[in-house]
Amino acid sequence: MVKHAVEANFDGLVGPTHNYAGLSWGNVASKSNVNLVANPREAALQGLAKMKALADRGYVQGVLPPHERPHLPTLRALGFEGSEAQVLEGVAKADPAILAAVSSASAMWTANAATVSPSADTADGRVHFTPANLSAKFHRSIEHRVTGRVLQAIFHDQRHFAHHDALPSVSHFGDEGAANHTRLCSRYGEPGVELFVYGQVAFNDQAPAPARFPARQTLEASQAVARLHGLSDRQLVFAQQNPAVIDAGVFHNDVIAVGNGRCLFYHEQAFLDEQRVLSDIRERLMGAELEAIRVSAQDVPLEDAVASYLFNSQLLNSPDGMLLAVPGECREIATVSRYLDELVKSDGAITSVEVFDVKQSMRNGGGPACLRLRVVLDDEELHAINHGVIMTDSLYQRLTAWVESHYRDRLSQKDLADPALLNEVRRALDELTDILGLGSIYDFQR
Repeated sequence: MVKHAVEANFDGLVGPTHNYAGLSWGNVASKSNVNLVANPREAALQGLAKMKALADRGYVQGVLPPHERPHLPTLRALGFEGSEAQVLEGVAKADPAILAAVSSASAMWTANAATVSPSADTADGRVHFTPANLSAKFHRSIEHRVTGRVLQAIFHDQRHFAHHDALPSVSHFGDEGAANHTRLCSRYGEPGVELFVYGQVAFNDQAPAPARFPARQTLEASQAVARLHGLSDRQLVFAQQNPAVIDAGVFHNDVIAVGNGRCLFYHEQAFLDEQRVLSDIRERLMGAELEAIRVSAQDVPLEDAVASYLFNSQLLNSPDGMLLAVPGECREIATVSRYLDELVKSDGAITSVEVFDVKQSMRNGGGPACLRLRVVLDDEELHAINHGVIMTDSLYQRLTAWVESHYRDRLSQKDLADPALLNEVRRALDELTDILGLGSIYDFQR
């Protein structure tokens, strides 16, 4: 008997140190807005508004907390000594780029938090989680330990959930999590197809690779995660991302493709071997017909797709078909806006479009899909999670008041060395762990 299951979305709550440091080489938006003055309060409220709107529509919507930043343990491991104020002063003078890296609020983009395989797919019938090592970027490579603690605090019942350590943090096993992973299925409670998209083959120097920007995900990392999760060959498709689109600023697959259920929405330049990818998915998608929505470069040029983050949208089941939750920028670029109008008239899988304002996140290169981690849960598994993180009217009100109480409305690079900011962050996070019922997940709490 097929179990009833739902897809829950767990959004990252934007952290109090949200700023524009331009840390992500290969992310065009991140580099384009470097040194702008950020508004952490507005960023967090925009994210909460999106979560509340989707929860009000009946979707299971969870919250993942921000990380402690600036991260003093990392600075001490790099040789900065003295009191906390002295450590911050020392790194600000010696290398401001390091201070910016350990202050990044990038954990907000929880599509990079982990790869998740539902129990319908795994050999032991449990939901499996592997935090992404994010080894391609220093500022993100320090996230996976706390990410693992957060996931274990929420999905704590070992009868239903299995947690793995991140892969070794080396370039050969660079893993970017669910941003390069999509699950397709007939119904959530049935076995599905897990599509792993990689940018390079680490152990093959002759394989195609981008020339301008680095490929962050390796085939070897994707294969390792699939093994850890106990996935069978008949459920797996490994697809190489088109190196040309990586060089155009498509640093993750979720900037050029998104899938849900039987629907794959993608740009024609997304994959190196498009027809093989589609054929492999169709062969493995037992009992269901793939609905492939291919967006041509003539309709939406690649540069417009990247600028608008059309494909970094959430694709959600709705009673009348698929809902595409897009960033506001999609309505600011004529080709994309025109395409969306035609899309909902086409009598295809995507029947409605809803616009969300996540501009603060977008300026750093993260749209609606970057902000969420998808977890398929059957009824027993959903019952077994920590429900303190599930969005309700009450939680929304508490978190909104918490943000307004603790977050600054202006933050620049020079503010990161302020010891008062570190104290503000810790007070806020200490209160947040109580609100969400997560226990002591941060280094400063241990």
